[in-house]
Amino acid sequence: MTAYNEPKQVGGKVLFANPILEKLTHWPIGVPITLFVAYAGLLLTIHVIYSSVSIPLSILLFFLGWIFFSWTEYQVHRYLFHLSPMTLARKKFQYLMHGVHHAHPNDTDRLAMPPVLSIATATLLLLALRFLMGNFVFAFMPGFLLGYAFYLFIHYLVHVHRLPNNIFKHLWINHAIHHHRDEKVLFGVSSPAWDYVYGTLPKKQLKL
Repeated sequence: MTAYNEPKQVGGKVLFANPILEKLTHWPIGVPITLFVAYAGLLLTIHVIYSSVSIPLSILLFFLGWIFFSWTEYQVHRYLFHLSPMTLARKKFQYLMHGVHHAHPNDTDRLAMPPVLSIATATLLLLALRFLMGNFVFAFMPGFLLGYAFYLFIHYLVHVHRLPNNIFKHLWINHAIHHHRDEKVLFGVSSPAWDYVYGTLPKKQLKL
């Protein structure tokens, strides 16, 4: 776990010549986590005040939203963030989206998607799911958003804190293997479940 014991980095590589765009790529992790917890709280409040959905169904929808986020996290990480760079344009896109994180894994200002972009994406998803699910979305989407906030928290911890000696230890180890041994395995950050489902565990035991 040597790499995760390195000092925290702030700044990293400059991605944009435009100072405003460059500034928008740097955010303390507490900002997006707070925003998404608040966003989830707002939607839950709307659900409680205006919905007639039963409590058991509301709880089920919430946890289905969280599970859907964990699946989305895996799919985005595997197929979008690790997009095969067959052209120069795709190579640049992949680097901006995720390659810079692998090049500078301890850059603490870039451990999350810029909040402006992530909030906009979440809102578009909310609107799409509202069309498909109706008012059920106000119980479902908070689970999704809190799943994302939990992912951000875990992703931050595995990059800036030493390997813990508790039940979360495997998350640290898995992400270190993904970064420093084999980028084609272990795409789950907040949960290893989908790596089991889709067969992206290491073919043999890797040692750090």
